[in-house]
Amino acid sequence: MKLPGWLAEIPGEQPHPLTFATVSGAHLYGFPSADSDVDLRGAHVLPVEEVVGLTTGPETLDRMWTRDGVEVDLVTHDLAKFCRLLLGRNGYVLEQLLSPLVVVSSPVHEELAALAPGCVTRHHAHHYLGFARTQWRLFGKTGELKPLLYTFRVLATGLHLMRTGVLEADLTRLYAYVPGYLPDLVAAKREAEHGAAPRVPSAEADVARLTAELEEAATATRLPEAATAHRALHDLVVRTRLSR
Repeated sequence: MKLPGWLAEIPGEQPHPLTFATVSGAHLYGFPSADSDVDLRGAHVLPVEEVVGLTTGPETLDRMWTRDGVEVDLVTHDLAKFCRLLLGRNGYVLEQLLSPLVVVSSPVHEELAALAPGCVTRHHAHHYLGFARTQWRLFGKTGELKPLLYTFRVLATGLHLMRTGVLEADLTRLYAYVPGYLPDLVAAKREAEHGAAPRVPSAEADVARLTAELEEAATATRLPEAATAHRALHDLVVRTRLSR
């Protein structure tokens, strides 16, 4: 699915300036369908007067609407909150920050991305294991293909991160980690956002195997125990806030 050209207009329409906005969700994961919505994620910067006074501005802005038949889901966090999430072993914001599907960027975005490796720890495995469990349970309830693919995607992303220290959110670039039937499932998902999953007799065993591999990789990884970018991110937030 080709992303609409008007996405670039959205950052300028927001109440607070965005340091970046990227596309997440199925487009980032490599299996958008013709009716997929567009998940925009990013960071905004509250002015000083909305941070230091008695009345503070919104740390998170969440908006959903439809334009030209495309549903857009926009979520941004104030820069300070975004950095706290980065330091909190949050795989979601790490993927958003490093998404190659960039709608708007800035020097702050570039600096954040350069500091991202200092936020990655062995404990990011817990994020991916937890996300996989949630999606596997959802697949058990709905039988839809989407949560099944999400399950394999997060396990593969977690494995790659633990083994290489590199974040890769696109499932189609991670086929070496997953069973050989995944390309066919991805092709089926591109036809319908909420279609039923075909019968895959070995899916449960494959998910269990990948889960065990990710748990083992988290133990064996060379990734550090704790993030090292705290001070640099603090300085970035202060410099950015005071420059507005």
